[in-house]
Amino acid sequence: MTGIYVCTHKAFTPPPDPIYLPVCCGAALPGRERLSFPGDDTGDNISLKNPFYSELSGMYWVWKNDRTHDILGLCHYRRYLLDRNGKLFTDASVREALKESDAITTKRIRLDSPYREAFGGKHALRDFMLLEEAVAERAGEYLTDFLRISGGKETYFGNMLICRRELFADYSAWLFDLLFAVEKNVDMTGYNDYQKRLYGFLSELLLMVYLEHNGLRVTECAVAVLGGKKETEEALETIAGYFRKGDAEGAARYFMELYRRRPDILMEASDVNGELKLAAQMIATFRAEREKTGRDHLEKERDMAVLLDRFRKLNEEVRASDGDVKTELSQTAVEIARRLR
Repeated sequence: MTGIYVCTHKAFTPPPDPIYLPVCCGAALPGRERLSFPGDDTGDNISLKNPFYSELSGMYWVWKNDRTHDILGLCHYRRYLLDRNGKLFTDASVREALKESDAITTKRIRLDSPYREAFGGKHALRDFMLLEEAVAERAGEYLTDFLRISGGKETYFGNMLICRRELFADYSAWLFDLLFAVEKNVDMTGYNDYQKRLYGFLSELLLMVYLEHNGLRVTECAVAVLGGKKETEEALETIAGYFRKGDAEGAARYFMELYRRRPDILMEASDVNGELKLAAQMIATFRAEREKTGRDHLEKERDMAVLLDRFRKLNEEVRASDGDVKTELSQTAVEIARRLR
């Protein structure tokens, strides 16, 4: 039987298929909401390390405590791997995929810069160097592939994986040996909550290193993202409040502080509908308009729903043509949309 564990930290409605098994990650943390789902705080566990390991505290618990399933998987309460028909995996479709491959994971995402540089832009590069040292010392045969992949622009994401029990156990043993070695030397003084989730981020690259080094056949899948993040919804409503007051500068200050604390807030997994990116585009536009003319579009329209619609249409027009663009917005808005295209 297949067991795909769904990592969560809040109540949600899991898929009805019994192969999806919710597990509350960080269940041992003081103040963590007690859910009706099993927690990752029984048996051999690292539940208290969840703020630093994210969904990997659930992965560790599955590795050490599941003795029932011959195929194991990991996904999130909002993100699920989809089969070739664009549907959630079933036991049958998992087994069919594993006839032709060794592991099922996400499609590769392409970064704007090499992984090492992208990591250093949001985290402490010294931590990445600690990982490189750990690979060299504890898994030296992987070092060439580690350097090649970390110097490239592709990675898997989300630590979502489905494979046979033996491979799940082998990968977990390899992964946590490296991460625990890094943990011994990391100093998180001054890190925000996002940066503290260090080991979850490091492991996304390591999955690709492990799979490619071992020549494993991989089925790369689309990911279904269900619903928006609460933090994203709250951010949009706060920015909408500033817009209702005609205060683009206040919206800018709020957004920059939010982005400083949560640099992942604009990632696809957080900003599912792209509305927060549109709000950031609006802020940049309104500030540029006021700098040029002393006025901005908020003097004409302050309703967030209307503004979102206008900026969506603007971006569609800009993507479709390099010539004149028909829009209710300013030429400044058009210029910024073209730069963001």
